[in-house]
Amino acid sequence: MSDIERTEFKLPPGIGMSSAPGNASGNSAAAQGGFVQNADLNPQETSGDTDIDTSLRPKSLDEFIGQPKVRTQLDLVLGGARSRGVTPDHVLLAGPPGLGKTTMAMIIAQELGTSLRMTSGPALERAGDLAAMLSNLMEGDVLFIDEIHRMARPAEEMLYMAMEDFRIDVIVGKGPGATSIPIEIAPFTLVGATTRAGMLTGPLRDRFGFTAQMEFYDVADLTRVVTRAAGILGVDINGDAAAEIASRSRGTPRIANRLLRRVRDFADVNADGKITLEVARAALLVFDVDESGLDRLDRAVIEALVKGHGGGPVGVNTLALAVGEEPSTVEEVCEPYLVRAGMVSRPPRGRVATAAAWRHIGLEPPEGTIGPVSYTHLR
Repeated sequence: MSDIERTEFKLPPGIGMSSAPGNASGNSAAAQGGFVQNADLNPQETSGDTDIDTSLRPKSLDEFIGQPKVRTQLDLVLGGARSRGVTPDHVLLAGPPGLGKTTMAMIIAQELGTSLRMTSGPALERAGDLAAMLSNLMEGDVLFIDEIHRMARPAEEMLYMAMEDFRIDVIVGKGPGATSIPIEIAPFTLVGATTRAGMLTGPLRDRFGFTAQMEFYDVADLTRVVTRAAGILGVDINGDAAAEIASRSRGTPRIANRLLRRVRDFADVNADGKITLEVARAALLVFDVDESGLDRLDRAVIEALVKGHGGGPVGVNTLALAVGEEPSTVEEVCEPYLVRAGMVSRPPRGRVATAAAWRHIGLEPPEGTIGPVSYTHLR
C-alpha cells in the first residue's frame, strides 16, 4: 500500500468557498423561500463524504469500474514506465466532479508502489508553498494537485521548470542583492485534476505527457458501482434496486454512492435494512429525486420555463427570479444536467424548454418545440 500524505495550507477568509456552485446562493434561496438543491445530487465532494468514500475507493485499475478507455491508456503509460525503470510522464485528469479523478490519482501511486502527496490548487498561493512540497519529494513520488486550474500564477510558473527539468529556482533577498539559488528535486510524477480544463494556461497544459478525459457513466457501470459499494457497506440490496438508484444518479459515481446511503437510511428505518425495488423508489421519493434524477430545484426551473414563459426563450436572470435563486446557481448547478438530459436548450436568445421537458411535467409540447429529445441513455 502506498503512503498517502495530505498537505493543506490555511486559506485566508473567503478563499475557496465561492467556487462550489450554490454555496453562496443557498442561504439567499432559503431567505427568499426558494428551492434549495438536494445536496445528495450535488457532484461536488462534501465533508460528509470523506470518511465513507475512502473505504469505497478502488485500490487498483482492475478494481476501478467504468472509464475503460482511460484505464487502458493509463495502464499502458504506467506499464511502459515501469518496464523502462523511469518515472512516468505527468498526468492530467480532466472531467466533471465526482467521476473518480482523486481515486485515479491514488491508484497511480498504488500501481507505481510509491508515496502520494496531496494538495489543492487554491492552497498553493505562493511559490514558496510549492517549493516546500517539491523539495520534500522522494524519487518516484506522485504529487497530486486537485483543482490545479485554481493555482496561483507564481506557483504555476515555478511548476513549469519543476515538471520539465526537475529543478526549481528559489529567490533569496530583495532588490539588487537578490540571488537565485537553483535546487535540484527528485524526479516525480505530477497528477493534476481539473473540472475546467479550458482554464489551464497553455504552458501548463502542454507539459502534461498524458491527458485523460473522464466521461459520465452509463447505467450499467453505475449499477456495478452501487452493487460494489453495497457489498462493502454491508447493505442488503437486489439487482433491480441497484439499477434504480443508478438510473437516478446523473451518470456520477459520487452521487450514486450518496443516494445508496440515503436509501440505506430509509431501509434501516422502514424495511428492516433490506433494499428492494419498491423500497428504493419509496426512499428516493422521500428525498425528492425523481425517475430522471431531477430534484425540486431542477423541476422548478423546468416548470418556470414551461408554465411561466411558454417554453422560452428566457434569460437566466429572469429564470433565477422565478425560482428564487441566484443566476449563478441556475447556470452552474441546474443547467449542466438539464442540458445534458435534453430538457433545456441554450440558444443565444435564452433558455428554451425542449419537448422532453414538457412531457416530464405531464404536458404535451406545442408544435415547433425543440425535440423530441431522447435521454434514455441517462436512465
